[in-house]
Amino acid sequence: MFKCTIKNISYQFDSIKDVLAKASEEKSGDTMAGIAAQSYLERMAAKVVLSELTLKEIFENPVIPYETDEVTRIIYDDLNQFSYQEIAAWTIGELREYILSHQTTTTDLFRISRGLTSEMIAGVAKLMSSIDLVMASQKIRPTAHCNTTIGETGRLAFRCQPNHPTDNPEGILASIKEGLSYGSGDAVIGVNPNNDSVESVSRILQMTHDFIRKWEIPTQNCVLAHITTQMKALKNGAPIALMFQSLAGTQAANNDFGVSKEIIDEAAELMAKYGTSIGPNQFYFETGQGSEVSLDGHLGVDMQTLEARTYGYARHWKPFMVNNVSGFIGPETLYDGKQVIRADLEDLFMGKLHGIPMGIAPTYTNHMQADQNDQEIAGMLTALAGANFYMGVPGGDDVMLSYQDTSYHDDASLREMLGLRPLREFELWLEKMGIMKNGRLTEKAGDLSIFN
Repeated sequence: MFKCTIKNISYQFDSIKDVLAKASEEKSGDTMAGIAAQSYLERMAAKVVLSELTLKEIFENPVIPYETDEVTRIIYDDLNQFSYQEIAAWTIGELREYILSHQTTTTDLFRISRGLTSEMIAGVAKLMSSIDLVMASQKIRPTAHCNTTIGETGRLAFRCQPNHPTDNPEGILASIKEGLSYGSGDAVIGVNPNNDSVESVSRILQMTHDFIRKWEIPTQNCVLAHITTQMKALKNGAPIALMFQSLAGTQAANNDFGVSKEIIDEAAELMAKYGTSIGPNQFYFETGQGSEVSLDGHLGVDMQTLEARTYGYARHWKPFMVNNVSGFIGPETLYDGKQVIRADLEDLFMGKLHGIPMGIAPTYTNHMQADQNDQEIAGMLTALAGANFYMGVPGGDDVMLSYQDTSYHDDASLREMLGLRPLREFELWLEKMGIMKNGRLTEKAGDLSIFN
């Protein structure tokens, strides 16, 4: 039994899973699941208990048993035992102090991260304030390479997201051109298809591939269909540079997504054999706090801890890019802008400490208590914290998926205000096209006629 007394009130927690859930900042999804703290005092009591738990105690008590869950097995099987043994006696509170210490370097953090389970990473994030999360995230710079190199210091990338409600080729191409003209697309040109058939997905893949080759753009293409659809397209000869899949933090939720280690392993083999990118990092994963709750696959575990477990699962395949879409589901998981901002900061830190090139999609839907101001605050804070990439959506309003995300103009503003540059290879292309000079957009920005 785990106990803490505050103001003469004794708070008791049944398990480490219970402690982790009640130590979380307020999230409507956890409340809906019936696992959240009932008061600020109970939340504080849980944080106190959590801060005194050792990494060994958390290691020995995964929130979902190894025997019953594929995600747990991958996290534990991938753990570096030498790194873990070095720090097993630390408490979560001591881990927090180590991460935030001015003497701790990026190299130090990468070394210990190999010995941290996802529950440990979630736990230390729960003890951090917003400033803590920003400062800690700034220290961690994972890099990866597909056709471009993501994650280098001083660089900020964007996914050009040219979705169209009917997958109209001319509409998609117009959005691609607009995005590129504002310097968006160095992470990936990635289309969410309306039609998930192999034939339709293959057409979009071929179209984007041909456009990239015609204009000699240093980037990669991706169509965000289900992984099995992309695999069929790849077998049929469709050109894929980056393979996509949404992931969750429990085997139960991943079953609902129709994905497993076996399927992703097969996709990795296909990409190594037929993928069009240089690699070695050829996967794009998308996640988001609340997916397990919405699928009733949370198993009594809080949303933040499950999100960390998703990153532990994802890192097994050494992805090129991972991003959250934590505000995409709606108010049943994250009620308002404050909860979305907190989730974005948590997700960025947790993803980066897992060694993942982590991006952020500070999204919201029109039925949430959130607006453009909340989104822009989340974008600025996570950019300050060193997010690797964001989305680039025409007008910030995805006309196919019906949600709000960062626009091409937001992308350019984040780079300009923080003095950041596009990915190295892509910046040279932008300069060749006359779109950028000395790291700043030129008067040609937004002029689609440069592609005529």
